[in-house]
Amino acid sequence: QIKAEKLAGQDLRIKKDASVPQILIYHTHSQEAFADSEEGNISDTIVGMGNYLTELLENKYGYNVIHNTSVFDMIDGVLDRNTAYNLAETEISSILAANPTVEVVIDLHRDEVAEGTRLVTEIGGKKMARFMFFNGLSRTRRLGDIDSLPNENIADNLAFSFQMQVLCNEYYPGLTRRIYLKGYRYNMHLKQRYLLIEMGAQTNTYEE
Repeated sequence: QIKAEKLAGQDLRIKKDASVPQILIYHTHSQEAFADSEEGNISDTIVGMGNYLTELLENKYGYNVIHNTSVFDMIDGVLDRNTAYNLAETEISSILAANPTVEVVIDLHRDEVAEGTRLVTEIGGKKMARFMFFNGLSRTRRLGDIDSLPNENIADNLAFSFQMQVLCNEYYPGLTRRIYLKGYRYNMHLKQRYLLIEMGAQTNTYEE
């Protein structure tokens, strides 16, 4: 699955068409916040980060973006991340079915690290949170391939995050962390160009 030449060789570019939605952003874990987030204010949580990313993609780069802010990790007022991916899959599948022009899906998260860890780098005199691309492989060392979690897009998912990582390292060395590979699939089967991004951690400020 991990062959650099193959991952680098796929053409995963899209042809911009601002007349239709081409990018979908959502948050499986919408309750993730930062060190200085104000309780009850979603604008400085990972959802607020999604709002900012949406504005950049639309206003600076001219894409048509859907930002879904549904909550999947709260059940009857109680935080529950165990079922969040299942709940998200149902709704995001419906959105994609209703918007077949969407070619890129971004599930934007915030990572959880040890309290003493600071994922910060400095670029152009500004301190900013480092981020990480995350891929599910639908297989584990113990179980092998997980047939109940099929994903025909694994190779494309890997190639997409690999090429993004290469570009990040070219333009902003040190901004990204390693690509994290894990078992299961994290709804990455829903699209060929699917990014699960861990943007900073709970020890980062929202400004970072």
